[in-house]
Amino acid sequence: MLDVIWLIPAFPLFGFFTLLLFGRKLGDPKAGYFAAAMVLASFVVSVGAYFDLLSMDEHDRSHVETLFSWVPVDSLQIDMAFLADPLSIVMCLFVTGIAFLIHLFAIGYMQGDEKFSKFFLYLNLFVLSMTLLVLGENLLVTFLGWEGVGTCSYFLISFWHTKDANATAGKKAFVTNRIGDWGFMLAMFLGFKAVGTVSYFGLNEAAEFGALSETTATGIALFLFIGAVGKSAQLPLYVWLPDAMAGPTPVSALIHAATMVTAGVFLMTRMNPMLAAAAPEVSTLIAWVGGITALFAATIAVAQQDIKKVLAYSTVSQLGYMFLAVGSGAFVAAIFHMVTHAFFKALLFLGSGSVIHGMHHEQDMRHMGALRKLMPVTAATFIIGWLAIAGVPPFAGFWSKDEILLFTLAKGGTSATVLYVIGLVTALLTAFYMTRQVILVFFGKARWGSHANEAEAAHLVDADADDSSADTAADTADAEAEALDDHQPETHGAHGEFKPHESPWIMLFPLVVLAFLSTVGGALNLPSFSFIPKDWQHKLEHWLHPVVEVGENHITDTSAYDSKGLLALLAIAVALAGIALAVAVYGKKAIKPVEPKILADGWRYDAAISAFMGGPGRKAFEAIAWFDQHIVDGAVNGTAKLVGGTGAGVRKLQTGNIRNYAGIVGIGVVLLLAWFVIGRGVL
Repeated sequence: MLDVIWLIPAFPLFGFFTLLLFGRKLGDPKAGYFAAAMVLASFVVSVGAYFDLLSMDEHDRSHVETLFSWVPVDSLQIDMAFLADPLSIVMCLFVTGIAFLIHLFAIGYMQGDEKFSKFFLYLNLFVLSMTLLVLGENLLVTFLGWEGVGTCSYFLISFWHTKDANATAGKKAFVTNRIGDWGFMLAMFLGFKAVGTVSYFGLNEAAEFGALSETTATGIALFLFIGAVGKSAQLPLYVWLPDAMAGPTPVSALIHAATMVTAGVFLMTRMNPMLAAAAPEVSTLIAWVGGITALFAATIAVAQQDIKKVLAYSTVSQLGYMFLAVGSGAFVAAIFHMVTHAFFKALLFLGSGSVIHGMHHEQDMRHMGALRKLMPVTAATFIIGWLAIAGVPPFAGFWSKDEILLFTLAKGGTSATVLYVIGLVTALLTAFYMTRQVILVFFGKARWGSHANEAEAAHLVDADADDSSADTAADTADAEAEALDDHQPETHGAHGEFKPHESPWIMLFPLVVLAFLSTVGGALNLPSFSFIPKDWQHKLEHWLHPVVEVGENHITDTSAYDSKGLLALLAIAVALAGIALAVAVYGKKAIKPVEPKILADGWRYDAAISAFMGGPGRKAFEAIAWFDQHIVDGAVNGTAKLVGGTGAGVRKLQTGNIRNYAGIVGIGVVLLLAWFVIGRGVL
């Protein structure tokens, strides 16, 4: 399969062109099934490539398939080439596998949409771009995919562009990501200038064997990190991701949770020798940006009311964990958490999509509640995703998050200790806000009663009486919902009498598969605890070893590693504390909820940026435009006018009359004679 690795992007490419030409004829649902089949074919090829690599010796697990010479310009020789190695195949497996499941879900979710075939055309184009990104043998092929996923993100966020908010969200994502793209391009330029190639092999070998100075390696690493910050929604460029929830929910699951937003983590892992050759402060910077972003986004998530916004800020926070791992030299842990996060976050987003579908497009959690009885499969799978992201063993999220925290503390020093504490606090908040979401959506009272069949609502309220020992206490969510009802008789999309309903099988099947993966996914890289068989330990670490052996931090001789059992118990205790606190606040209602408006407004960070751009920023841009127009362009245009005016004056001497020319020659002769006679004293 390695010789035909090009089939992985080729299948979605074929799907894209087929839907472009015949999508309307295929229609709903055939266009969706065809698009899903193309992605499934890519997944099958990825599985075959995995087994081919598995049959090789560890240090031979690398294959480059060159399709053609792409940029043959003097010393700049760039091939359209794909690299199949342990890292790229891991990425292909979870990208195509999860993309297939999300395609299936979208067939049911997008049913009846007038642009059904166009939606799947964009999804296939995205999968094509994402596979190019992870399979690229050099930075330019990766950049082609990098730009492709950004373009598809714009198309899909603003898919329902007739609403101004959706169109604005798409433009915001597109523009913000251009800042990151600037960093990526500068890294390419600097790498080519220093090494003469943009191939990963050439750049990483130069970094590993000292052909690059520390200053140059630091510059390349920092520029790559800027690119990663933009694509993976880290501070200060995270602002586009929460607004990206304007797109259809399958888009949120595929692009803005499981795949595209992890591209920055993939890039930093691919270039880990460059990070190892750079100044140590670069890794420290990456760790701090990741840690602060993780905590910052988690604080915002605790006060969100939109079911998708909670998950959006949660995604920003979990990506922060991954960058914390990268900065701590835990590249395997970063990829491990990337994969497990793809499982449970895709599950949670699709679960929220199932809820939205069953609630007639209602997204406000204050108008939900008691849905587990009417949506049992959605509720059960969503709860598994909640336990996974909360860090409860044996679910997948516990193992990957615990490994990141272990590596963070093992790095040593005050900075590492503070980052470890930040990671623990973030874990506490994660367990808290995800438990809050589960209670508000699936438990408690049916707060959609005013829009539902009265008998059904009464039945659900009575049935839930046993769920809480303090139902007579103040229920803030209920009060807020009632207040909203006083002013907005019709909420979001849930109008009139309706009954929430379970989703069709085409939407539930992906939830069940992802719930299974979120349960057992931790087996990919189990730690070396005595109760775990040795053959089951560190599977992913052994698989990725050839790719990360230069940059990976070795912690087996640290005190943190010796105490890993106690640290794991501490992480479990923190997760359970977060869950218990949320149950006390939103389940038992023993504690009054505290949801400051400043957190609901995202610390007003986005508003501050908008205010700056619309005020001082706009004036500064206008001043720069004036300077460019009147000073820069004025100098250029003034020079042109001077030359033009001089030419016009000289042109008057060119009359075409021979007598005039003879007269001028005569005058010249007289002047020359006068100069010789008077000036030189010849006579």
